[in-house]
Amino acid sequence: MNMEMGLYQQQTLKLVMTQELRQAISLLQFSTIELSEFLEEQALENPLIDIEDPGTHMKEEMRYDMPVMWQDEPTHELQGHEEQENVSPFDRIKDDRERVSDHLINQIRLTTTGDEQLILTHMARNIGDDGYLAGTYEELTALFNLTESEYEAYVAKIQSFEPAGIGARSLQECLLLQLRRYYPREKLAAIIVEFHLEELAARKWKELSKSLNVPLKDIQHVCDLVQKLDPHPGTCFGNEHPGHLVPDVYVEKEGGRFIVRLNDDGLPRIRLNRQYRHLLENKEAGEAALYAQKKYKQLVWLLKSIDQRQQTIRNITEAIVQFQNDFFEKGPSEMKPLTLKDVAEAADVHESTVSRTTNQKYVQTPHGLFELKYFFSLGMSTNTGEQTSTFVIKSKIKELVDNENKKKPLSDQKIVDYLEEEHGIAISRRAIAKYRGELQIPSSSKRKRYE
Repeated sequence: MNMEMGLYQQQTLKLVMTQELRQAISLLQFSTIELSEFLEEQALENPLIDIEDPGTHMKEEMRYDMPVMWQDEPTHELQGHEEQENVSPFDRIKDDRERVSDHLINQIRLTTTGDEQLILTHMARNIGDDGYLAGTYEELTALFNLTESEYEAYVAKIQSFEPAGIGARSLQECLLLQLRRYYPREKLAAIIVEFHLEELAARKWKELSKSLNVPLKDIQHVCDLVQKLDPHPGTCFGNEHPGHLVPDVYVEKEGGRFIVRLNDDGLPRIRLNRQYRHLLENKEAGEAALYAQKKYKQLVWLLKSIDQRQQTIRNITEAIVQFQNDFFEKGPSEMKPLTLKDVAEAADVHESTVSRTTNQKYVQTPHGLFELKYFFSLGMSTNTGEQTSTFVIKSKIKELVDNENKKKPLSDQKIVDYLEEEHGIAISRRAIAKYRGELQIPSSSKRKRYE
């Protein structure tokens, strides 16, 4: 086989992922809050960008005025036109929340002194964010020369603080600490948690009832009690502030039809920094002018990307509203089958764009707040040939389970029979089990109540 070496010309088509394109894709995936944080980061990197806090919420179209070098007014406004004082992005940085170890140390300082305080403080710093004690006896005694009984006494002291269950070394111990503090009279619960927790979790209630010689309803009562306890008592503390969902878009009915309005709240206003204007206008300022021109181009591209992001969200939401008009009129029971391809064709974008746009974006509707991807579901044909959304089927399954006789819960086969007889939906038991799993509904044997 002859292989010759040489130089050859070849033409190929190749998609190059530029930095600007990556930025545009990233902006499309950001939620409103994430976009606001990203703009603040850009302001730190680009001296031509000035950030102002958003003004009051205004029900008007967003303006996407492209910046020009001689403008004194904001180059890009995402809010109203009122003048506001410049606010540094650092002013938005919030203090960390109290950690569980800090919470314990505050209690230790109020109730102990001397060596006891020193040892307990060291142990508190070994409490994980889940509330469990991570340090061991060997580690602590190497520092403080404690006997094992002294170590256990210090552990008991830590476990006496708030919240209940803190400082435990296992799930069993965590649950027992809470039972003893909150339900001291529940002796059966303490026995089952200490010696039979695995059987209780596996719902081997009949075996437990027989071995402990107690009624099934008592075992059920213990299970209900344990479910009220917190297996991770440290999770109510942490470094991050609790999140809350903010709508990225609103769908409101005006004049007999539904209108899509983007949420401008929370997005900052972007200004072109006036102090750098002379560098943009002066072509002979050397490296400083070249740097300013480079940063200016980045600003222009950022504004174009924001404009494209907002328009894409609007177009895709309008397509969803068009397909799911009955949902917006009457509620979730009227959800229709809908795929990414349907919306992509209506909005004239790629399916991947629809996927990125609808992920972690929330829409405020007359029926509540929903993630945009919530409106996509496959369909099944009824006996009459109509298409029913799998979401509607799941809703009916949940409704059946919520209203069933808990002493005689519905089997999957009975749910199959009901859907076919009452709604003309032919569905297999395997599909019912799948949907039940997605709804986190246990099987009929595990839903059964004994009282």
